[in-house]
Amino acid sequence: MDLTAPHAADSHDLIRVHGARENNLKDVSVEIPKRRLTVFTGVSGSGKSSLVFDTIAAESQRLINETYSAFVQGFMQTLARPEVDVLDGITTAIIVDQQRMGADPRSTVGTATDANAMLRILFSRLGRPHIGPPKAYSFNVASVSGAGAITVERGGQTVKERRSFSITGGMCPRCEGRGSVTDMDLTQLYDENKSLDEGALSVPGYKTGGWNYRLYTESGLYPADKPIRSFTKKQLHDFLYREATRMKIAGINMTYEGLVPRIQKSMLSKDREGMQPHIREFVDRAVTFATCPECEGTRLSEAARSSKIGEVSIADACAMQISDLAEWVGGLDEPSVAPLLGSLRHTLDSFVEIGLGYLSLDRPAGTLSGGEAQRVKMIRHLGSSLTDVTYVFDEPTTGLHPHDIQRMNGLLLRLRDKGNTVLVVEHKPEVIAIADHVVDLGPGAGTAGGTVCFEGTVEGLRRGDTLTGRHLDDRAKLKETVRKASGTLEIRGATAHNLRNVDVDVPLGVLCVVTGVAGSGKSSLIHGSVPAGADVVSIDQSPIRGSRRSNPATYTGLLDPIRKAFAKANGVKPALFSANSEGACPTCNGAGVIYTDLAIMAGVATTCEECDGKRFDASVLEYHLGGRDISEVLAMPVTEAEEFFSTGEARTPAAHKILERMADVGLGYLTLGQPLTTLSGGERQRLKLATHMADKGGVYVLDEPTTGLHLADVEQLLGLLDRLVDAGKSVIVIEHHQAVMAHADWIIDLGPGAGHDGGRIVFEGTPADLISARSTLTGQHLAEYVGA
Repeated sequence: MDLTAPHAADSHDLIRVHGARENNLKDVSVEIPKRRLTVFTGVSGSGKSSLVFDTIAAESQRLINETYSAFVQGFMQTLARPEVDVLDGITTAIIVDQQRMGADPRSTVGTATDANAMLRILFSRLGRPHIGPPKAYSFNVASVSGAGAITVERGGQTVKERRSFSITGGMCPRCEGRGSVTDMDLTQLYDENKSLDEGALSVPGYKTGGWNYRLYTESGLYPADKPIRSFTKKQLHDFLYREATRMKIAGINMTYEGLVPRIQKSMLSKDREGMQPHIREFVDRAVTFATCPECEGTRLSEAARSSKIGEVSIADACAMQISDLAEWVGGLDEPSVAPLLGSLRHTLDSFVEIGLGYLSLDRPAGTLSGGEAQRVKMIRHLGSSLTDVTYVFDEPTTGLHPHDIQRMNGLLLRLRDKGNTVLVVEHKPEVIAIADHVVDLGPGAGTAGGTVCFEGTVEGLRRGDTLTGRHLDDRAKLKETVRKASGTLEIRGATAHNLRNVDVDVPLGVLCVVTGVAGSGKSSLIHGSVPAGADVVSIDQSPIRGSRRSNPATYTGLLDPIRKAFAKANGVKPALFSANSEGACPTCNGAGVIYTDLAIMAGVATTCEECDGKRFDASVLEYHLGGRDISEVLAMPVTEAEEFFSTGEARTPAAHKILERMADVGLGYLTLGQPLTTLSGGERQRLKLATHMADKGGVYVLDEPTTGLHLADVEQLLGLLDRLVDAGKSVIVIEHHQAVMAHADWIIDLGPGAGHDGGRIVFEGTPADLISARSTLTGQHLAEYVGA
């Protein structure tokens, strides 16, 4: 027997993918080495996420789900098998993506990680006075008590016994654990000088004569013909706050409810982002959020705040910056809870190590940026004893300053050195440089992408003639001359979050870049402190919400002029040219596919046979504009559509304008009817930018527009920013990308550190001055980048 021959089990060192066809992938075949760091690059929309997330990670997840019983699978998300011929050698995949954390008002950084649970146990053991079990320190548990009689059978006899119970929770009873209370501004709901008959209500959806309105005018609880200010106390209470009551109104049995609870149920229970614009505007006007006066925003009951370890209550501990909290926990010496203290220290140290030491545990999870949310999720995996796992990261450097990227690289390498396969989708050259293996997808985006242009080492990529290889060593140069400001936007005494009473003049009419390490206060300065009414259009990182029915044409408002042009050319009504309205194919209701739910197995989507996936009724497709029907127009890429709507019979200036803007932001390859759910993160943000470019504001605030952009696309973005400034707009960019900094006319650098070590302006001036001074971290990295 040959002892030198390798063991059969050691021959599986590759993840093999053959014939992947998800989204825009064109029969892609790759071999990825295990226990190595592989970086996937390529322009935005070239198919990186389709290969890594929708093929490799999705199949791994699906196979793991199949190991559970059918009963358990019924409760899990069902996943369809990805479009691929062969996938072998895959290991368990752990996906660390950039999905924002749920914006539930009760979710905080502490509840999203295990830190809060451990702190609650700690306080229930060591806190003085002792107020109860860990539940008593939780702002998600309300205190309840009850008593009553129960019937027990004992020795053949039925005996009644009295029992009582009580649960002590830590929830503040006033704000129900939310930390803030909402007040309705009643003047925004109605005009008290008018009567209901005169149309006093000013709530959207409450039109005079509509059922919502008749509920109040015909309830008979108060006079509809008298001004509201003349109502008696009882009448006003019935009008505004009456509990739900069944009654006959206009001869129909209906439920009457006071105006305020009705609006709270119908409008305030919804997520603000998901509201229609006119309702969102009304809610912003009518509802004011104030810190809860009883718990002072800590969300906790008085009892929970009174129990302390030393001088510190659990509310104080959650409000501390995590780096300080880690120090405090490190100073506790209590043998009875030593294992718990060890775990808590480890979790808090992970926060600091990953560069999130500036957060506090009471920070609402919905306020974290995509990059911060991703790093919070990473904390779970840092101390894990699992090995031989595939970790999949989606641009882990999003929102990181060049100084923090080195730290992140160290973490990725540590995960790899524990014996894991690390797959990273990334554009930053600093991360590509540490890869053991690189897969470059392209050559273009959308239908022009989806093929593997290069596989191999970083050195091979540099020498290879691919778009990424050519741009890998690109370095932006400083501009010869910088523009002069035409005015200033004054920010005075800014104290949002960690800002230390900052005064700064933001120059207008130029390209101004606000930078600084993650957590230094950039967003607080720009989003939180710009004076109201400053004519600002803000384009942030919040994701576009969209169902599989929405597409670039519906989102940008492009479909309206197109529908009208079709209707006018054919003498029919515009609703026929909407797949969500009268023109929908009756079989698939305009979805283009038919979803068959197979209960515990993955649902299947099949192309609708009636309309062949075109989504429209056959009769609608007989109407033409410029020789094309509506489904052919929606299948056009932006660049082709731009040409189509510019001349001849199909000339539609309104549509052409929107298409021009989409081409401007580098989305020329998208088809008009592509579902929004298939767009990558970078594409969605640029789509949002294209939509907002028509807004009338004079000041544009962009939050990290280079997110998800390939090195080659950054140049196009800089050109777009220049065009905006040359058109007389002021552009303020919150950004870490050195190419954008080098291109700026003016830089405002915050720091010197993160959290309470930041919040100050450490530099303002031109990029050239920043480099020559080298007094800040940003200055040092920028000087290195431009080779000064």
